[in-house]
Amino acid sequence: MDAKVLIESFAEFARSKNVDRPTMIRILEDVFRAMIRKKFESDENFDVTINADQGDLEIFRYREIVDDNSEDIWDFDKISHSEAIKIEPDFEIGEEVYEKIELEDFGRRAVQMARQTLIQRIKDLEKDILFNKYEEQVGEIVSAEVYQILSREVLLIDQEGNELILPKGEQIPKDRFRKGDSVKAIVHRVDMSNANPRIILSRTSPVFLERLFENEVPEVYDGLITIVKIVREPGERAKVAVESYDDRIDPVGACVGMKGSRIHAVVRELQNENIDVINYTENLDLYVSRALSPAKVSSLTVNEETKRISVFLKPDQVSLAIGKGGHNIKLASRLVGYEIDVFRELSEHEEEDVLLSEFADEIDEWILEELKKTGLDTAKSVLNLTVEDLSRRTELEEETIEEIFKILKQEFEQ
Repeated sequence: MDAKVLIESFAEFARSKNVDRPTMIRILEDVFRAMIRKKFESDENFDVTINADQGDLEIFRYREIVDDNSEDIWDFDKISHSEAIKIEPDFEIGEEVYEKIELEDFGRRAVQMARQTLIQRIKDLEKDILFNKYEEQVGEIVSAEVYQILSREVLLIDQEGNELILPKGEQIPKDRFRKGDSVKAIVHRVDMSNANPRIILSRTSPVFLERLFENEVPEVYDGLITIVKIVREPGERAKVAVESYDDRIDPVGACVGMKGSRIHAVVRELQNENIDVINYTENLDLYVSRALSPAKVSSLTVNEETKRISVFLKPDQVSLAIGKGGHNIKLASRLVGYEIDVFRELSEHEEEDVLLSEFADEIDEWILEELKKTGLDTAKSVLNLTVEDLSRRTELEEETIEEIFKILKQEFEQ
């Protein structure tokens, strides 16, 4: 293979990978200089000129002529006078000899290795370009097409044919994909695995929801409305705290849109995830009340030391505050940064009731917590239910429930 064929084939391959001309020339020169160093120990006294467009390669070796008895005669950039006059009879000591080196002088095997090295360098460069491209897009939405569905992940390809990965844990539980589907997600992170970039996408990240709001709500995109915090139970519920520095703009109304037009587009993309948009405030009491929406809070007390908030609600508001599967209270706690405990507000005829926390010496703490998760915080609220009701609402066994009833009844019998 001569220089022209080698360079032209490499240039064509490089162009197919969208490698720019300066980078292409630099790679060619690096590889040829590596060949020179392998054969001649050093490339310091070599000039390498490449014209990738024409497929031309010129390699010149220059050495200083020294006396045959000189101590420097074995230096890589020196040549004896007797050797120099074989090249040109009238050369004299002290002059420089310029000698053209042909590609064939390196040997067929070296040329073949150079060709493989050039291709590998382009492939490595392509990986670096891909890594850098997506690293700059971390946190941004991308669209890609599903081409393979595996048990632990879905593989997608972007418009340039690059592979993207959407792991099971980054999918919304209700997501169901088919080959050829177009999928939106954010670039979650970019890893290197065995020198290959792995672009990991996510649809469960709060950042994905934030970017969807930016796409659907111009005021958010323009910075007129700020998203203070987002908490999610992907596919189930999300709470978004928003704030506007312009009194003329209602941040909640702008995010929801006329008849819910803006929020509906976001909800559809998130597989009907229920989204509560809340007006942020630094007034903690008001913020907690808004965070527990749609429940209406009667009163609350804050314990700064334990970072817990006790919230009191009317009996018919307790289940709303807790929400399906406890999602509402969990998200509210994460949104405000405090652990929220929900208690029923006792009416006059319920004053004789006893809080479940009073039975901590007789009933295990984990059982009391299980009861509180369902909004049961007093003895009578538990006794008003049947064993079957309580078994359905909790993960407690019937034998345990019967023992609880026995302990609670004894309190009132006394």
